[in-house]
Amino acid sequence: MNFRGLIMMVLLSCAAANAEDLRLPDPLMMQDGRRVETTEQWRMERRPELIDLFRTHVYGRAPIGRPKDFAVDLSVTEKGNAILESVALTFSGPGGKGKVRLYVLRPKNAEKPVPAFLLINHRGMDTFDPSQMTNSSFWPAERLVERGYAAAILVAQDVDPDADDGFKNGVHGLFDDPAKPRAGDAWATIAAWAWGASRAMDYLEKNPAIDATKVAVVGHSRGGKTALWAGAQDERFALVISNNSGCTGAALSRRPVGETVKKINDGFPHWFCTNYRAFNDREDALPIDQHELIALIAPRLVYVASASEDTWADPEGEFLSCVYAGPAYELLGKPGVGATVQPAPETPLHSGAIAYHLRTGKHELAAYDWEQYMDFADLHWKK
Repeated sequence: MNFRGLIMMVLLSCAAANAEDLRLPDPLMMQDGRRVETTEQWRMERRPELIDLFRTHVYGRAPIGRPKDFAVDLSVTEKGNAILESVALTFSGPGGKGKVRLYVLRPKNAEKPVPAFLLINHRGMDTFDPSQMTNSSFWPAERLVERGYAAAILVAQDVDPDADDGFKNGVHGLFDDPAKPRAGDAWATIAAWAWGASRAMDYLEKNPAIDATKVAVVGHSRGGKTALWAGAQDERFALVISNNSGCTGAALSRRPVGETVKKINDGFPHWFCTNYRAFNDREDALPIDQHELIALIAPRLVYVASASEDTWADPEGEFLSCVYAGPAYELLGKPGVGATVQPAPETPLHSGAIAYHLRTGKHELAAYDWEQYMDFADLHWKK
């Protein structure tokens, strides 16, 4: 089904979406007007084009990939039926040395490498207790291990503080050239955290206890925005999970519901590149929209979750992004979300490569969300 046909289907089944009025860009239409017809054209032309558009206008460009002196300092302890790996990822740049903490709790007696969930934790060290690994709904590490997964958590604040500090601290201070003015497409905090997630993946793919072909990157709220951007760029992530990510995460920017581009740029000016501010109150001028961010993950697995009371994050807009990313998945031989009408709360959609659920409740990462993520991973990874 072509993109216009998909829009018309959604219009017939979900009039509130008002999809035609959104004037969404077609994920399978090149900037020069050519239509993407083959998987090779997607891989070699359209996918790089979309990533470049998001780097230019939204998230910015990281100036470095894996640093040449990237190293790991590892401490291993037993925690009952699990092994806790306390990891320090170290590296350096022109501005000095950096260290990012990563904790991995994994089953102790696993007979083979286990799949893993990597949480981009933007809430700081208070979210979890690395010495006791106390269970919590935000990070249920013990439950993940009980179900046969490794539970990895990245301390995002080590990568870059969540503050409008002029990009002087964190990895910006290490790798940006202080002698040059910041470009409009220079990386900001969300891009820095995504960079950190890829460095965590550098460690996980070399860990013999981890099945590196089955690693999910997970984020809530601003972390969900980060997980989508990390997963769009880094194809090593087999599953990308966005929990209540909202504006400039999973929600369509062209829907004037809840948080808007202007509101997020005004409230959090350090999250996105300065070029993004040109689209304050001008979302229609964006050459991309967030359904194309989800499309960039194709044909890999992606899961978007919303909460019924989280109107700031526009749950319907999050669901519609899943719908409109579908043509890219279909082109690559994978089924999309499998619905055009947003499901009722606690009615997860797990049949396609794009999964979705709406949870009753507020803006949070809850135990229900985690159970759905593990159920979806079980479905695809433990057949």
